[in-house]
Amino acid sequence: MEVEPGEGLTAATEVYFAGWAIDALAARMDADPALREWVAPRRVPFVRVSGTEVTVPGRPARTAGPDAAAVLALCDGTRPVREIRTALPGVDVPAVLADLVARRWVVWKLEVPAGARPERALREWLGRVGDARARRPWLAALDSLERGRDRVREAAGADRVVAALTELEGAFAGLTETAAVREKSAGTAPCRAVVYADCRRSATVRAGRAVHEALAPLEPLLDASAWLTARLAEAVTAEAREVYARLAADGPVDLASFWFACMPVLHGTARARADALQREFGERWASVLEVPPGARRVSRSLAEVAGRVAERFGTGAGSGAGAGADGGTGSGAGRGADAGTGGGAAQGAGGAWTAARYVSPDVMVAATGAEAVERGDFQLVLGELHLAANTLGASLFVHQHPDPGALVRLTDRDHPRPRLMPLLPKEHRSRLSARTRHALVRPQDYHVALVDLTSGAGRPRTVLSADVAVTERDGRLVMVLPDGAEFAAVDVFAHVLTTLAMDLFRILPEDGHTPRVTVDRLVVARETWRLPGAGLDFAGEKDEARRFVRARAWRARHGMPRFVFVALPTEPRPFYVDFDSPVYVNILAKAVRRMVRREPEARAVVTEMLPTPEQAWLVDDEGRAYTSELRFVAVEEEG
Repeated sequence: MEVEPGEGLTAATEVYFAGWAIDALAARMDADPALREWVAPRRVPFVRVSGTEVTVPGRPARTAGPDAAAVLALCDGTRPVREIRTALPGVDVPAVLADLVARRWVVWKLEVPAGARPERALREWLGRVGDARARRPWLAALDSLERGRDRVREAAGADRVVAALTELEGAFAGLTETAAVREKSAGTAPCRAVVYADCRRSATVRAGRAVHEALAPLEPLLDASAWLTARLAEAVTAEAREVYARLAADGPVDLASFWFACMPVLHGTARARADALQREFGERWASVLEVPPGARRVSRSLAEVAGRVAERFGTGAGSGAGAGADGGTGSGAGRGADAGTGGGAAQGAGGAWTAARYVSPDVMVAATGAEAVERGDFQLVLGELHLAANTLGASLFVHQHPDPGALVRLTDRDHPRPRLMPLLPKEHRSRLSARTRHALVRPQDYHVALVDLTSGAGRPRTVLSADVAVTERDGRLVMVLPDGAEFAAVDVFAHVLTTLAMDLFRILPEDGHTPRVTVDRLVVARETWRLPGAGLDFAGEKDEARRFVRARAWRARHGMPRFVFVALPTEPRPFYVDFDSPVYVNILAKAVRRMVRREPEARAVVTEMLPTPEQAWLVDDEGRAYTSELRFVAVEEEG
């Protein structure tokens, strides 16, 4: 393994506006009467229109009056109100639009498409406003915010960054009448501040043959994951077919009606099916690994694991071929792997949704340095295995990549044909934000708006769910787009299925203690303890010194290492704890007390830190060490 530290800590830093901040400015513009006629109304995606007949899923069709039907036909999201008014002389277009909005058939508001640069889309819209007097003050407002953003990016040192942020936040609050920092809560998505920064490390890492060969135990994991996603897709599709049959008995089926009718499946029985699949998956892995009771360390060879996975999951695995490697660091520079998993995975995942061809393992190298890797003195540690997701397609990785075009070309190889991609909300709690939004979308790919239209109405190949037909072809449910393009109906459930699948991959039971499991050189599971919150009695000790001593005694009783990560159901993400540090013990105790108050029956999940701090091999040009991970993407080849 080669490590080139580069110069300094970062090679590039970019500062972005949070989408909600630009939306707040757009809302102020939208309230300006002088700009209203320049806003283009659009039809709600699930509202189907046929002549004067308007249908909303689950409701009887209604007849629109002649003026309403004429206006509705022109609400395509690209025609501003002034153009509609010109096309329909004698019609009180604003009044008709107000009625259509009240009926929830039309959206008439200034909307900024989701993306890493929302301010550019807003500026482009302002450029189309033909009234210079109305446009000028809002361009000045946007200019002011962009200058503030630039000052934050250029600020050097903590004091200057704080000063630049304070100035920007003051300008933002004054222009938008909105707080510059969103309140922290369980329902708030990431990017709470007006701006955020993403950086690319100066370091470059190239993983060679030794690391590549040590990745070989990933193959049975990838094969088993293909079994899991295929079975999940089968379970959901079977129920969706019943929904389709019920709707088709009354006539042609549009995607909007199909989607809403499937809601009880997607958010009800599908969850139960996923839980049952997870139990079955765990039972099969129990027979693969055969973990002895009370074991703390379990080692297996790739040959025995691959053979058993082939038997238990019917994948035809066992060739022992590993995923290819090309390098990447915690900053996400580069796609780490693109090797498929062989015929077994293709057999397992063939009936799943398009994204299920991807599995993205996060792998860490446990070594004291690059020289140790050269000597063969290292292990690999599997962090997470992201099912049905190309993690390097996330916006933060694509926009920090030194050659985003390379990622697009790899996507072309993975998907020679266009894809159908359901549009998602701009953000949703902790799992969806501007930074994590999938950004590897090509011009040839289709977007379908189910409920949200977040890509911009003017984007080519964007279709509304009400305008897409669902039908049966050779025993398969397919979606037929207005231009005749066809896609498997399962792809409309892609995001829901991926969300269900992402937490299903678990090869060990959730017992009170599970061991570290290693296959050849790859640690596939770290040692973990799951303990009732009430059992962490040191957390309630009021005296800080005694609390520290009791915490260390508690750790010793359970045989935990000094460095761990702790996950609590009341915390947004796992956090690091050093049991030799009173500060970290206090942080742990406070979090445990909060959990016990809110969820008295909850358990704390404690996982060993591996690699350890001594195994942080990534260094900068001054020799300072950093933790890191290599992000890989495994792709099942088509056919």
